[in-house]
Amino acid sequence: MLPVGIAEVRAAVPLVAPRVHRTPLVTSHSLSERLGTRVSLKLEVFQKTGSFKPRGAFNELLHLSPEQRRHGVVGVSGGNFAQGLGYAGKELGVPVLILMPEGTPPHYVAATRGYGAEVELVPSIAEAFSRAEAYQRAGRPALHPFDDPWMMAGNGTLGLEVVEDAPDLTDLFVSIGGGGLMAGVAAAVKGLLPEARVWGVETLGCHAMRLALDAGRPVEIQPASIAKTLAAPWVSPGTLAAAREWLEDVVVVPDAAAVAALVLLLERAKVLTEPAASCTLAAAEAVRERLGEHTVLVLCGGNVTLADVAAWRERFGV
Repeated sequence: MLPVGIAEVRAAVPLVAPRVHRTPLVTSHSLSERLGTRVSLKLEVFQKTGSFKPRGAFNELLHLSPEQRRHGVVGVSGGNFAQGLGYAGKELGVPVLILMPEGTPPHYVAATRGYGAEVELVPSIAEAFSRAEAYQRAGRPALHPFDDPWMMAGNGTLGLEVVEDAPDLTDLFVSIGGGGLMAGVAAAVKGLLPEARVWGVETLGCHAMRLALDAGRPVEIQPASIAKTLAAPWVSPGTLAAAREWLEDVVVVPDAAAVAALVLLLERAKVLTEPAASCTLAAAEAVRERLGEHTVLVLCGGNVTLADVAAWRERFGV
């Protein structure tokens, strides 16, 4: 059973749209020449908190009862969901506790606290999910970073914007961590443009969806990629169903290719992304012979430091 559809995405618009940026879609001449198709970039890097995550977080919070919101919520994140939920909670007056793995980059921790959220560091992402369930049993709602229909529907508002701005799109590339962004965006795009192809993208080491599709069921992984914001330890049955129903394919790219694409986007499009976003360009390059006339790359986040970029370039020789 599919977790979300076009009706739920449309219903999220009045809740989400007044509280987030309507991010631009711009065409890149140099990338269009490189890929042999018109390439447009959905610049979600300019969203509040630097990623798409507030869209789903607002929709999740606004579907809780006033009593639940007063008690506060708990979330699990190693990066962008922490900031998105922290921001949404601050805007709506909802206390937020974020459970983060101990290896989370310090700038993510600092930014999350900057949005007013309390941060509790735990040994691993799996332990964070387990502890969130304990908080929920004690009466504090646990908001899932990807496996929640309201989250997916809120994220899907991004897809509606893309279709409004690019009704002639033939191919769209979107990153997959746990699959909450992919499911919402695919529901919107395929619901309005059934002939358009949606491609999921993962980095090697964070390719839980590719493994799940191959195995026919969700499988647990130990995430091992520099794309930390794709580091879900598993995908859900719901997001797996969405991938089966709507995706043309899931393309897995190595970290080195994601970094090379990151540098290319910075040099040619003048936009700094995370590897979790630049991997969409690497994937489009990998399947360029199969692309139609208008390709859209969802650049879902840009929470990265210059020190990170310098270290990755040295590591991968890019």
